[in-house]
Amino acid sequence: MALFARNLQKCLCKTTNTGIWSKSNIASLAALSEEHRMLQKTCRAFADDELKPMAAKTDREHLYPTAAIEKMGDLGLMGITVPEQYGGAGLDYLAYAIAMEEISRGCASAGVIMSAHNSLYLWPIMQFGSDAQKEKNVAGFTDGKKIGCFALSEPGNGSDAGAASTTASEVGGQFNLNGSKSWITNAFEAKASVLFATTSKDLKHKGISAFIVPMPVEGLTLGKKEDKLGIRGSSTCMLMFEDAKIPKENLLGKPGDGFKIAMMTLDGGRIGIASQALGIAQASLELAAEYASKRLAFGKPLTRLQTIQNKLADMSLALESARLLTWRAAWLKDQHMPYVKEAAMAKLAASEAATLLSHQCIQILGGMGYVSDMPAERHYRDARITEIYEGTSEIQKLVIAGNLIKEMGL
Repeated sequence: MALFARNLQKCLCKTTNTGIWSKSNIASLAALSEEHRMLQKTCRAFADDELKPMAAKTDREHLYPTAAIEKMGDLGLMGITVPEQYGGAGLDYLAYAIAMEEISRGCASAGVIMSAHNSLYLWPIMQFGSDAQKEKNVAGFTDGKKIGCFALSEPGNGSDAGAASTTASEVGGQFNLNGSKSWITNAFEAKASVLFATTSKDLKHKGISAFIVPMPVEGLTLGKKEDKLGIRGSSTCMLMFEDAKIPKENLLGKPGDGFKIAMMTLDGGRIGIASQALGIAQASLELAAEYASKRLAFGKPLTRLQTIQNKLADMSLALESARLLTWRAAWLKDQHMPYVKEAAMAKLAASEAATLLSHQCIQILGGMGYVSDMPAERHYRDARITEIYEGTSEIQKLVIAGNLIKEMGL
């Protein structure tokens, strides 16, 4: 905490541009602690000064934002919930949600890199790893210079995470990995992965185990970088294993714990993706409102037209509602209370808000929204994936309904 506070203070001294602060943002901040408010102010200034100026080039040229990620590491954002003893900032999940939104508001690619690293790589190791595993695979992964990835999806399983065809066979005190993983965020830059493989086919999802896999490792081949619709500064590719050997001590948790570890990891990860979606939505609203205030039509600014006012009202309502759902889910997680349903609600609402707001932003900008000279079209492309990864919107509805029925005892 002390380390992070010092880094925050250094950044505050260097940055003064705090961007657009709406009254609704200020009202939301009223419920936050001083530390959370300082974090949001710092991350917003960093996004305005460091991320927004390079976001278009990052997207256009498919560039991994190395310098920005390392600066985020200096701020403590690449290990934000990791305890200080392992080099992290030691902050809570609400802080993570706040920081994720502001970073994604500046650059959605930087946001997803941060989210996959914090939620999907660091968290399961901190939660289920041994002290030795934490020392080796968490400490040293919090400064932005080394990042990790999460290898669950496969070409043939998609939303059916329990159908893992990648296998891990124990041979002479080590495991041999064979199979393929697809859609792996951060794969090209990652120095380690939390990977899931079947160790006992007869047990189906109870026969899946989790492993920490160093990268590169002999027997691992990376596929081509996917040419994606959005978040193009983040690398996505396949991992292909052919008799890749890893030590037995790289087993994460107990044999057969993999499915449980994956599902618990994704529950928390949905808060990160919800926050990423909020950042895209906030950027879209700010752009639309600013443009509408300057663009004249029929002799007056667009903001004086009732149709535009209705659009801005709908956008603001969707954004604020999703933000409160996201913060509630983060708060519940921090209190060690059940939050699975709330995290699914947050991701569903926030991802749909991002799609709605980025769509309406283009509509308000008209032709200017359709060209790459303005960031509106990038926000629109970046928003779309938030309804797909870490559980599609359809999966979120199943999670919400299943938990609701269980809570009602039906």
